[in-house]
Amino acid sequence: MWGGIPAFNPARRLHRARQRGLQLIVIDPRRTECAKKAAIHLQCLPGFDSEIVAAMIRTIISEKLYDAAFLDAEVDGFDDLKNAVEPFAPDAVARTAGIEADDLVAAARMFAAAGSGNATGGTGSNMSPNGTLLEYLLLCLNTLCGRWVKAGEPVRNLGVLFRMYSGHARAEKPRPGYGFGEQLRVRDLQDTAAGLPTAALPDEILTPGPGQVKALFVVGGNPLAAFPNRAKVEKALESLELLVVVDPHLSATAQHADYVFGPKFGFETPAISFANEGMVTYGLSIGFQEPYAQYQPALIDPPEESQVVEDWRVFYEIARRMDLLLNYRGTAYDMQNPPTTDELIAAFVRRSPVPLEEIKSYTGGHIFEHRSEPAVPKEPDWPHRLQIGHADMMPELTRLADGLSANATVDADDALDLLLVSRREHEVYNSVGHSLPALQRKRPFNPVYLNPDDAEKLNLGDADRVAIESAGRSVIGLVQLEDAVRPGVVSVCHGFPNHSGMNELGKFAGTSVSALIDDEVQYDRFSGMPRMSAIPVRVTASP
Repeated sequence: MWGGIPAFNPARRLHRARQRGLQLIVIDPRRTECAKKAAIHLQCLPGFDSEIVAAMIRTIISEKLYDAAFLDAEVDGFDDLKNAVEPFAPDAVARTAGIEADDLVAAARMFAAAGSGNATGGTGSNMSPNGTLLEYLLLCLNTLCGRWVKAGEPVRNLGVLFRMYSGHARAEKPRPGYGFGEQLRVRDLQDTAAGLPTAALPDEILTPGPGQVKALFVVGGNPLAAFPNRAKVEKALESLELLVVVDPHLSATAQHADYVFGPKFGFETPAISFANEGMVTYGLSIGFQEPYAQYQPALIDPPEESQVVEDWRVFYEIARRMDLLLNYRGTAYDMQNPPTTDELIAAFVRRSPVPLEEIKSYTGGHIFEHRSEPAVPKEPDWPHRLQIGHADMMPELTRLADGLSANATVDADDALDLLLVSRREHEVYNSVGHSLPALQRKRPFNPVYLNPDDAEKLNLGDADRVAIESAGRSVIGLVQLEDAVRPGVVSVCHGFPNHSGMNELGKFAGTSVSALIDDEVQYDRFSGMPRMSAIPVRVTASP
């Protein structure tokens, strides 16, 4: 599906790569479509991703499978990392994570011996505990094995609409990922490279005093369906002095809004592929793998009787009525004669490596081959090196090691000790698609997926109504048996807003995973991300 390795037609690309000899390693508590194609599938209990990757790193170091020449030339912190991962023996980690130690070691050896390829995480794993540490360990794993572009090797996409890479084979100048900028008033959180910690917003709305958020604009999002601690989010939205939502559908959040603006749909506005190109900075395999760009003019007009506007026009008109002057990309705009969307696009990419007019000349987009070149060597006096022994991350590994023991396994016989993981469905994407009739017929609600062995122990069957409880919170769901979910795990699609289970027609409408999440007790201290997956739950029959 969309969003994968890489984002566009990943199934075909993966199939062709496997034909060329690629070996895929998947770490996932579910036997997903991707896991079915894997050479090794570590079907672990959720929440132990960091321990597993640490054990792989330990194996690669102890067996000297790392790229010694690359480490010597480009990397600092090897000894610190080596000492920090020493407690993560494969046997101990395997017992804790519910996998076979031999498989874990085989995965480490396979990755190190491959010579190319990379390890990447993403939504599922970094929504579990220790998300920042996991992403760092994945970078360490790639670095140990020299999985960075070296001088003379091709940089497949230097960027078309923006400059993604310098083109040099070098460690770029480091910049902070967290702990800078604005200080929030809750949980000692600060700004991050991804922006202010979203999960803290309800508290910033509800906490009185200087800095209290009293007005909120939501553009295309659905906080009530997506944010953790649904009850608190609803209370926060209702307490706002002003809530404005820009959304084509009357979402769960929009139902609490003072004003709802209907935006034009995608085909009703011109667009460029900037956002898709930029996704490559999110992970090592997301975004365009080739130097591709596209401009697409508006294809259709909205119905004559409609009152929809472009998203940006909402803010322009508010500023105009407030007698504010707006500047965009260094241009001060006439506040009485609004620019066109095309003019804003041109201003946005006016410094793009490939001029917008050239991109426009290719109907359907184009691969600009000259934006793919071999990497040039770094400058002789270049001072920066990759750091695999970061001073913030090594104590996190020590803390993780302190909790590692043979007794840390989850007992699947105890209904209290099931672990809930989020997932996606083919018919919906986050909170999008729920209100479309054609998709509703395929997926009117999100089932509670249980392994048949667990369901038998709990005396449950297909379509049985259950209560899922966690940290004093409870939601209702309907069981669907699925042997692709490993024992000890419950799997439910996120993004459904309904916490009561029933809609206004008296039909079951879905289960709100976010209603079970405690955002104040367990959260990543660097990013502020609450524990949104691998959540301990009790599953019981419900009348």
